[in-house]
Amino acid sequence: MGTPGGEMGIPLLEEQEEVLPDRITHMLVLSAFFAVCGSYVFGNAAMWVTDVSGIIGWCAIFLSESAWSLDLGRLLLGFGVGLASYVVPVYVAEVTPKNLRGGFVSLCMLVIAGGMSMTYIIGSLVNWRLLACLGIIPCLLQLGGLFLIPESPRWLAKVGREKDMKAALQRLRGKNADISKETSEIEGYIETLQQVSEHGIFHIFQRKYARALTVGLGLMVFQQLGGLNAYGFYMSSILEKAGASSTAGSITTAIVKLAANIVAVFLMDKFGRRPLLLVSASGACLAGFLIGLSFLLQDYHQSTDVVSTLTFVGIVVFSGFFAMGLGGIPWIIMAEIFPMNVKGSAGSLVNLVSWSGSWLVAYTFNYFFEWSSAGVFFAFSGICCSAVLFIAKMVPETKGRTLEEIEASMTS
Repeated sequence: MGTPGGEMGIPLLEEQEEVLPDRITHMLVLSAFFAVCGSYVFGNAAMWVTDVSGIIGWCAIFLSESAWSLDLGRLLLGFGVGLASYVVPVYVAEVTPKNLRGGFVSLCMLVIAGGMSMTYIIGSLVNWRLLACLGIIPCLLQLGGLFLIPESPRWLAKVGREKDMKAALQRLRGKNADISKETSEIEGYIETLQQVSEHGIFHIFQRKYARALTVGLGLMVFQQLGGLNAYGFYMSSILEKAGASSTAGSITTAIVKLAANIVAVFLMDKFGRRPLLLVSASGACLAGFLIGLSFLLQDYHQSTDVVSTLTFVGIVVFSGFFAMGLGGIPWIIMAEIFPMNVKGSAGSLVNLVSWSGSWLVAYTFNYFFEWSSAGVFFAFSGICCSAVLFIAKMVPETKGRTLEEIEASMTS
């Protein structure tokens, strides 16, 4: 729903085409703001809020008779997506064993990629009201599924529900599993945290949290400013300007993204987060350079076939390499590095930076692309190159370590 109404065939938006971009911008900003506030206020219960806001949002879009009711639906959906983007990785990281944690969170990213691909396919076959109606189904399924999953053992320990914590952990690990060691680690860590009184938003700026905050914010900045939404939202425009087929590009990138996410699921807990991030950022750097070079050649009136081929290859390379690492691993690391007593406030701040960066790139790319098609992609390439240096210098390897071990090492 974030693309211009004319492209989606939505009459309610076509009537107000001149004011649409500015209104969409405001909706994106408000969605990000409410998502951050929600993730801080609701905690793990935010998954319930996510589904309810999604159901109401899709209903508002389905029943829309004016552009503003569409905006209301988009705002509610943005609120839900923003909440889920933070709460779900944190929950999955807290309930899974340390040797499977990365793979499980990567599996979430795989499902997201599959859902987006399915939505693009269905959206090309049905009208927008039916698409909005179908969007309610996953929300209802997840809402029902929430009755079947236990609360996070670490969250239960934090709020003093020790008996419930042990029951939830036993349920997650299996009826006959020995949870005594893991229980002791969680209880010992929570006891240490209870001696620390800082829980507010401003306490995360203390020196002991500096490294964790730098890593979390840095990864989100590089993820967004590396061009994620430029490639995603403006892929058709980029390919068409280069003389390539936008249809072939969309289909190919969807397949490559799905394959890259599948690969990431199997490699995450085998090779670790850092190697995948380094490979991912390097590939994204190469992709930006190829596309920038293609438009530079176009400016010098070189062969159209060379320009279109380089652009097509660059977009496919970016989609694959980005999906393998920078697309999902920053969310995994964010869920792992922050201590329990600041997880809400620190995660909210990182979430805000991520969504703000997302809006910034989506809003400004078209202007920069018109100004210098080659320059904007060379800039993306340079940012991804900087990401390689940042990851190599600052980002810790979290594979095979408990959350308590990771959090202790980040604040020592």
